[in-house]
Amino acid sequence: MTATSASAAPSAPSSSSASSQVVDPRASNWSTFVRGLQTSPEFAQGFWITLTLAILATAGQVAVPIAIQQTIDGGLLAKGGPDVGYVELVAAVTAAALLLTAVCSYLTNVRLYRSTEGGLATLRIKAFRHIHDLSMLHQQSHSRGSLVSRVTSDVDSISTFMQWGGVVVVVSVGQMVVATVLMLVWSWQLTLLVYGCFVPLFLAMRRFQRWISAAYDVVRARVGDMLGVVAETVVGASVIRAYGVEKRTGDRIDHSVKRYRDSFVRAQRIVAFTFSTGEVAAGLATAGCVVLGVALGVGGELSAGTVLGFLFVVTLFVQPVQSAAEMLGEAQNAVSGWRRVLDVLDLPADVKDPAEAGETLPAGPIGVRFDNVSFAYVGDDPVFREVDVEIVPRQRVAVVGETGSGKTTFAKLLTRLMDPDEGAITLNGVDLRRVRFSELRSRVVMVPQDGYLFDGSVADNIRFGARGQAISDDGIEAALGELGLADWLDTLPLGLHTMVGERGGSLSAGERQLVALARAFVAEPDLLVLDEATSAVDPATDVRIQRALDGVTKGRTSVTIAHRLSTAEQADDVLVFDGGRLVERGRHAELLDRDGIYARLHASWRGSTR
Repeated sequence: MTATSASAAPSAPSSSSASSQVVDPRASNWSTFVRGLQTSPEFAQGFWITLTLAILATAGQVAVPIAIQQTIDGGLLAKGGPDVGYVELVAAVTAAALLLTAVCSYLTNVRLYRSTEGGLATLRIKAFRHIHDLSMLHQQSHSRGSLVSRVTSDVDSISTFMQWGGVVVVVSVGQMVVATVLMLVWSWQLTLLVYGCFVPLFLAMRRFQRWISAAYDVVRARVGDMLGVVAETVVGASVIRAYGVEKRTGDRIDHSVKRYRDSFVRAQRIVAFTFSTGEVAAGLATAGCVVLGVALGVGGELSAGTVLGFLFVVTLFVQPVQSAAEMLGEAQNAVSGWRRVLDVLDLPADVKDPAEAGETLPAGPIGVRFDNVSFAYVGDDPVFREVDVEIVPRQRVAVVGETGSGKTTFAKLLTRLMDPDEGAITLNGVDLRRVRFSELRSRVVMVPQDGYLFDGSVADNIRFGARGQAISDDGIEAALGELGLADWLDTLPLGLHTMVGERGGSLSAGERQLVALARAFVAEPDLLVLDEATSAVDPATDVRIQRALDGVTKGRTSVTIAHRLSTAEQADDVLVFDGGRLVERGRHAELLDRDGIYARLHASWRGSTR
């Protein structure tokens, strides 16, 4: 019987399809905007003060048209000849109004930048933490680039609008209202003419908005695809070179970049069309005001100053309408980004932290109990079936089996990277689902097979595992001495300060494992779960790894996913999995005597090592 792979990816949408999926279009732009503001309440802090400043800044915009009208009608064309004193008074008042406008505009911008940066920081933190808290199944159903883009480029699109478009929207709306009031005061006929030119555009704007919204939803999805492809290519550079597939990889990147470019150009075409219609309406309104204004002036209904001032006010009215297309594009880009971020935040965290409602583990070494535990990836048959097993404290356990037998699933369930579908897992009698994450992560540590390292020094990576107060360099050296790795440390060019490079690329696979084991050692866990590395290492490094493993597991409960059966030979207990079931259990010698699955695996391993 062929075992179902326990480590296979779940039956979920592929990474490319998941990242390309456009989020629910049924959520209206306004509801998305409101939810976004509720997610980051900092956006609304001091809103009324900012709005008041923006209104004052906007009101100052009409100072120049009023000054022109008053200068011409009340100064230059005053009865009895030009009134220079009145002109000087108007100029002084206008200068003061413009100064007040500048100050209010500055304060409006500063307050908007402060509030938006606070809101965006909250949004980034919430999105990152939620992505980090998602189960392995959810993370595997999205490409890495798509998830990263939610915290980076999608939030950046919101930032662009909230900091630039937000100011423009507030000022523009206020500018149009103030301009409309002044136009009505001066001439209701010209005001109707202006609105007659723009009403068709206003009515068509909703349709333009739908087009732009759909276009920018695609743009945000294409950004995620592109980042995913680029990230995979950078991380897998050595494999790409080793197989000589640079051209194929380059073609894949080119295809992704072109898809993003085409989607962005398509969105910008719609924006450009909207902008052009605004230009046409603006031109018609200005020309119409010149013709009708002159006619009304000749008829004595309007003064020369009023006609000229009205044309300046029309310019104030037209400016926000002309920029509406660009603002609409930025707004839709921001809403699309917001929708994608909210889409991630809406994903349920199926592995939930009980937080304050949770329990702490009893002090001391940890014992483990699997009680009739079963697990299946979404849409697949169970890959872990009715497992009953108990591990006593301070026992060193080796987990063995063929690829896909359920070993990795056992480790993920034990460290609560996933929750079982049936049954329960207890640590010292406490259900694992009831243990607070802070307690669980401080008492249970898993060392993955690749021994993932962060870009920094050897000391930084080892210190990363320390709990409580940061461990000193002397403390790290002492820890390495306890693990028998002092001689290895002497071989490093800069000792503890040797830089490991991104993902530990400056070290060999065996050295990365040594650093990972030292990191686990300084964490001082009560339960250690190790996924044993299978990479070929030189004999000296292999000896060091075995020595370090002995030091790390001494005196604590340890579970090792054993790929080399020499680990099983030295274990206190061996669990043998096959097809997702626990089929054998015992010490190495006992299992050999039974001549079952373990004996066959051991014989095969012995044959391959000769």
